[in-house]
Amino acid sequence: MAIEPGDVVILKSGGQPMTVAAVDENSVECLWISDEGELFRESIPSVALAVVPGDEEENDDLDVEDEDEDEEEEHDAAEHEEAEEEEDDEDDEGDEDKSSKKKRRSA
Repeated sequence: MAIEPGDVVILKSGGQPMTVAAVDENSVECLWISDEGELFRESIPSVALAVVPGDEEENDDLDVEDEDEDEEEEHDAAEHEEAEEEEDDEDDEGDEDKSSKKKRRSA
């Protein structure tokens, strides 16, 4: 599997997870935070790195959450439209009542 920017990798010999910032022909630029909270950025030969397993699954979970939010927004918008249509229908019925009363009065 090819290493791409955004992937989480580790040294094949072990160590902290690192985020891939850029990929060149034979090296990978990685970012990581030390235990003390210091940010590091280093170019590491690609042959020394392995992609952390399960990284794609985490991204898939994020996509599912985004889809859920989209569905909620669509549902809310549909409910809002239905409520507006009901209000319009009620207004129309009220107008019909008024016009029929006027007709009765004039007759």
